[in-house]
Amino acid sequence: MTNQEILGHIDHTQLKPFATWKDIVKLCDEAVEYQTASVCIPPAYIKRVHEKYGSQINICTVVGFPLGYSVTSAKVAEVEQALLDGCNEIDMVVNISDVKNGDYTKVEEEIKTLKKACGSHVLKVIIETCFLTEEEKIAMCQAVTNAGADYIKTSTGFGTGGATIEDIELFKKHIGADVKMKAAGGVKTRDDLVMFLEAGCDRIGTSSAVGLLKGEEAKGY
Repeated sequence: MTNQEILGHIDHTQLKPFATWKDIVKLCDEAVEYQTASVCIPPAYIKRVHEKYGSQINICTVVGFPLGYSVTSAKVAEVEQALLDGCNEIDMVVNISDVKNGDYTKVEEEIKTLKKACGSHVLKVIIETCFLTEEEKIAMCQAVTNAGADYIKTSTGFGTGGATIEDIELFKKHIGADVKMKAAGGVKTRDDLVMFLEAGCDRIGTSSAVGLLKGEEAKGY
């Protein structure tokens, strides 16, 4: 697998709470140069990035991030504003408390509501695998599929753990045919990137892809 093939699956990410405009510009310049699948940035920077880069950049952002327990109406408002500002892809966090309470129908309904708000735009659903049992992960595979979301995503990168190959293999067994997979967090080497892509992931979220492909170690999300 060539570096360019890998980069075409990367959501080049900068979600640190103290990310400066200089950090965001560096990320976007790299995304343009290396032709990554998208940049994943804080909602507050979407409009500014869209105005500066236009169609050069596929903008992804996060909703209900990173804890997931915002009420659904607040998440919908986030989605609507993000799309208005020029975003194309939304990575939402499920209400993890609802998952732990076994209220899977409520989670499914929220995902469905956000997908309706996204319309033709891509919705990725972060289930934060590090906090879930296998039973809960399977239930989330079913909820994401039933709700019509485009992707299931492993992690925020802010939890106690990131993507594992075991979780990707579990997803493959339980998601619907139209649901794609995104791995995030815990991607530390070029070999990791290749491993997740060869396991069937369509996207990988990382801030370190360019560095990884130069042989550097990942630092952070």
